[in-house]
Amino acid sequence: MTSLSLKNANTIIEGAFDKAREASLKPLSVAVLDAGGHLIAFQKQDGSSMLRFEIAFGKAYGALAVGAGSRWLNNAAMERPHFVQALSGASGGRIVPVPGGVLVRSENGAVLGAVGISGDTSDNDELCGVAGIAGAGLAADAG
Repeated sequence: MTSLSLKNANTIIEGAFDKAREASLKPLSVAVLDAGGHLIAFQKQDGSSMLRFEIAFGKAYGALAVGAGSRWLNNAAMERPHFVQALSGASGGRIVPVPGGVLVRSENGAVLGAVGISGDTSDNDELCGVAGIAGAGLAADAG
């Protein structure tokens, strides 16, 4: 596989929502981006609050920008705040450097895209992203 399809994206989203229901999490919003940072699919559960699209997109976009899950960006923000601040500026403020942005990799490790989730704690958002990606038969890289 060389790219994510709409079918892949919807499978990832449904798997993330299944994990959220299983864990009784707050309503989630899920964005799936292709390797170039373009939106493939977005869905939000009933009751998901405002700005969740922007946050979910920013988590996925940030993961793609640095080639690692957004957990890496979260750690970099603590260790190298000027770097993450510069990265945010260079991206026009589109990067959200907290866990919940997970790269989607092919069997050979190539980046196919990223999933960004927002709605519960960042750790739980990430957990659902990893579950959704695994449910689609792909490899997750949370950083």
